Amino acid sequence: MFDTLGVTCMIWCCMMLFHPLHADFQCMESEEQASPITSVKLNWRRMELSWESSKNFSKYKCTIRDRDMETVEKEVNSTLCMFPVEQYVPLHKGVLFIIELPNTNISKKCTFIPGGKNGSAIENFSCVIYNISFMNCTWQAGREAPADTQYFLYWQNSRDVDVTECELYIKGEHGRNTGCIFKNVSIEIDKAYFLVNGSSKDSLIQFYDEYLQLYTIEILTPPLNVAVNCTRESAGCIVTWQPPLTSHVENTKCFQYEIYIQNKDKPKEKKDPPIRVRNNIYEFQNYNEKKKYILKIRARGKNCLVSSKWGEWSEPIEFGQGKDYFIFVLLFLIALGTISVTLLQYCIFKRYCSVKSLFSPIPQPRDKFNADEDIQLEYASLQKEDCTEEITMGEEMT
Repeated sequence: MFDTLGVTCMIWCCMMLFHPLHADFQCMESEEQASPITSVKLNWRRMELSWESSKNFSKYKCTIRDRDMETVEKEVNSTLCMFPVEQYVPLHKGVLFIIELPNTNISKKCTFIPGGKNGSAIENFSCVIYNISFMNCTWQAGREAPADTQYFLYWQNSRDVDVTECELYIKGEHGRNTGCIFKNVSIEIDKAYFLVNGSSKDSLIQFYDEYLQLYTIEILTPPLNVAVNCTRESAGCIVTWQPPLTSHVENTKCFQYEIYIQNKDKPKEKKDPPIRVRNNIYEFQNYNEKKKYILKIRARGKNCLVSSKWGEWSEPIEFGQGKDYFIFVLLFLIALGTISVTLLQYCIFKRYCSVKSLFSPIPQPRDKFNADEDIQLEYASLQKEDCTEEITMGEEMT
């Protein structure tokens, strides 16, 4: 049966910190005997379970069990049970709390029951930290949420700081909040708590909550001050860099680096795999100064509270002389100039000949005053030719 003294509605607590949250906290006990455990209360943000006992017991056993049957147990010697931060579980699916007296059959079971319309809570909630101190969180509206549903995001970076609402929402269709942008975010050791609640005129909206370890969602910036030093005396090049900037880690040994060095003239299918190192220096062997290389580096956390996902690549750096294309370019320009001059001459010559054929010389009119003189000269030359022929004929006959 329900323990009327132990039934505590948690809405009042949620209204103090968040937009009105709809949930109940109901406790039940066995019908066989009255339990000495009464007045069970839950501080759901700090994951603290407290109660009163009519008898003085030396030990209690507390258990949390969610819908996925994941269980967290703890033994205490007082009427206050505080679960560690790393064992926090979200409440939006419903959670069962059990208080037991060891070596007895006395227990009390309490259930945290979220309220609201099924399917109205947000979906696909995710956050990412970038550029050291910026954080974006996004979500999608519940599939069964009414059209006028508006969502509100609250978060708490650690249990020692106050709960704050999002100051810069990302708007979606119909002006609905679908995300939030945070600035000046610092990564703490504790898990951060996120809660997205909603409101509608048509029905109650289910809430969604989640605990996130912020360092796991950070996208690391590229390593800093990447440089390459190649000398002719050595057969290799020395590559150096500095760790990426973070808001919570200063130990340079907390990172692993992936180095990408490729010959620009090498086919893509024959590219070399990246090289992974733990130090901030790397010696590139088999360097050929007549070739051109591309270098870029990225980082991830290793054995520290740093994201194990690879961060952003550094800007590509080119080094090496590469092939000397000056002679080829010069010869190409000379050949191109020769061909151009030849074509130009050909075009000019062809155009000149075409013009000459179109405009042939015009015959000049004969001078009337000198016409008689010209006729006499023609007649004299004809007589001379006749005389010559006769003489020649006479010689042949003799």
